[in-house]
Amino acid sequence: MGQKINPLVFRLGATQSHHSLWFVQPKKYSEDLQEDHKIRNCIKNYVQKNMKISSSVEGIACIEIQKRIDLIQVIIYMGFPKLLIEPRKIEELQINAQKELNAVNRKLNIIISRISNPYRHPTILAEFIAGQLKNRVSFRKAMKKAIELTEQAGTKGIQIKISGRIDGKEIARVEWIREGRVPLQTIRAKIDYCSYTVRTIYGALGIKIWIFVDE
Repeated sequence: MGQKINPLVFRLGATQSHHSLWFVQPKKYSEDLQEDHKIRNCIKNYVQKNMKISSSVEGIACIEIQKRIDLIQVIIYMGFPKLLIEPRKIEELQINAQKELNAVNRKLNIIISRISNPYRHPTILAEFIAGQLKNRVSFRKAMKKAIELTEQAGTKGIQIKISGRIDGKEIARVEWIREGRVPLQTIRAKIDYCSYTVRTIYGALGIKIWIFVDE
């Protein structure tokens, strides 16, 4: 079971919690779910747009959304928050997200939280590997470098899987590497997971990363 299900869903209530914290009536559930999707897309698009100008790493590990009757609080956990340090940037992002939501009666508040060890988070690590693959770096070299970064961050184990037309080969295949322990069937083991898609000149590649943080 632990090998087939999403590791985050498998551990909800034990070592993992939801990234969206709110309660709503069943009839309005789909609307609030779409709101969360719009907020996350707006933030990611804004950061990517500014990233092209400053050639900086995106570094968004997680976006947590907490909703009340008159307030929507968004906490962005970033590994490299160089783009959004200035209050002017945060205000601009809040205005853009407010327009996207079209919520008149609710105020939107955005908080930036910095992560001490960025490469302990699989999303940031997947972005690093995606950048290496776009720059024509060998996939084995990119995976080994990612493992070195996670070992320096103090993790207990990592597993990386890349699938698709790797290195531009005609036939798609799956390559994976594992270092340390990754106990997927142990619920008490805190395992961070992400699935990331990178678009190269040969087509789309899928990157999956499992990181065993602690037990």
